[in-house]
Amino acid sequence: MNSSNSWFYWAFMSAVFAACTAIFAKIGIRNVDSDFATLIRTVIIIIVLTAFVWFTGKMSNPAALSPKTWLFLGLSGLATGASWVCYFRALQIGEASKVAPVDKLSLVLVAIFAFIFLEERPSLQEWTGIALVAGGVLVLAIKR
Repeated sequence: MNSSNSWFYWAFMSAVFAACTAIFAKIGIRNVDSDFATLIRTVIIIIVLTAFVWFTGKMSNPAALSPKTWLFLGLSGLATGASWVCYFRALQIGEASKVAPVDKLSLVLVAIFAFIFLEERPSLQEWTGIALVAGGVLVLAIKR
């Protein structure tokens, strides 16, 4: 599954698991503080990923990573943690069917940030899709 189109499979599976995350989290945080729930979730992720990386033979020496790699993986980890804290708090007080789509506004922001910082140039068709996602988020966010 290393073909040039395998990214779509993995991205789709990410979306499936993200959808499950919203539903499972909404049920799981009913009687628990959202920050504590995020901690429990993170510990489980650390255990599962450590086992996965170990058993697939992908464990390597972290000291061999460059400072730039450490910096950006560290920043990514901080952003992920902040995102999870915000997401779980939003889920605790809002409806999953409204919180999750607004969270996916990240798609629009990724496109904008990739344009600015990574010099990626989406096509007109791709920008149209991104604009439609943004419009969909606004429709969902507007109070009825």
